[in-house]
Amino acid sequence: MVFATDRRARQPSLLAFLGALLAGTAVGLSAYASHGVSDALAQSHLNLAAAYAFAHGAVLAALGARARGVVGHLALYLLLLGTLLFAGSLAGGALWQWPTRLAPVGGTTLMVGWLLLAVNALRR
Repeated sequence: MVFATDRRARQPSLLAFLGALLAGTAVGLSAYASHGVSDALAQSHLNLAAAYAFAHGAVLAALGARARGVVGHLALYLLLLGTLLFAGSLAGGALWQWPTRLAPVGGTTLMVGWLLLAVNALRR
């Protein structure tokens, strides 16, 4: 009976779900960069995008379900947004020749997200 009550108390985590999808997509992106792209610069951009997407996706998958409070949730959503902007801009540039002007915005968003996560860790 304890297990049933505990199970109902747990809520699905959108952040953890999106983080896991992001990390899984990063594995595919890295594989594509290695096997489907011949241009060295495009490979480099795709691998960098995959590395950032995987690392931040893993963080979101691990911490998403445990996020508490407004600052904690905001920090993780900023990590998600920053990753999508940074890695998405690099991948879009490598795959479809899109401008990469959103990469610096994404990088800055990532830095703010990590700073908020650090502040939130001290607030506990």
